[in-house]
Amino acid sequence: MSKENFPTESKSDEVSRLQERIKNLETEIASVETKLFPFEQSLRNEISDLLVEERELVMLFKQQKKAKKEKRLAQKRKGKNYKEVIQVVPVSKERVTQEREHQKEKKRLYKEAMLYVHPDKFSMQENEQEKATETTTKLIEIYQNGSLEELEAFHAHIFGGNTAISFDKDISLIQKTTNSTSYLVKEVERLEKVLNDLLESYTYKVLTTYENPMSFVAELKTYYNDRIFKLRKRTRTKK
Repeated sequence: MSKENFPTESKSDEVSRLQERIKNLETEIASVETKLFPFEQSLRNEISDLLVEERELVMLFKQQKKAKKEKRLAQKRKGKNYKEVIQVVPVSKERVTQEREHQKEKKRLYKEAMLYVHPDKFSMQENEQEKATETTTKLIEIYQNGSLEELEAFHAHIFGGNTAISFDKDISLIQKTTNSTSYLVKEVERLEKVLNDLLESYTYKVLTTYENPMSFVAELKTYYNDRIFKLRKRTRTKK
């Protein structure tokens, strides 16, 4: 069979496959978190006093370090030959222009998508309104915190008909800036990383490999007692 005759995955099949993968990943993540988070909270409860003291000492150390730096700078300023050093980070005009163009394009994509998926458009359709609310929440999050590439992907995801929202207009007329599955691909990658980080976390390994996971408390106490001892020495003031 020639390469041209190999069966190819249709766009709808690809979307379904990615959506199923996302659903499975979310289920796996929830399962791990259900076991891991209560265990981590139990550990924190056992060493809460040490955690508080360690945090207070860290803050004190940073304050003292900052004060010493300011004192040295004040002494330098008293010198005759002292010159104030002003650090200027050069920013090219091209970069500024590019950032402005990116913001302009993000705003356009956001407004265009919001015009079609705003929940108020589906006020008479409860099911559709719930889907629209979920979609707009994600849209706002990406617009405010994501990159242009992420927004382009989600824009294409919406107008690729992958949100299960029934539009009353022909969304195929909307210009798609990127592949309609790219958002789903990125979401799979993001969730895979979240799951991997959870599984690779030290506390998860303790939970799944220690015969008695709570015995890890003794190790934590040893670590924090040693750290607190060193921080006390560093933050000790001369009398």
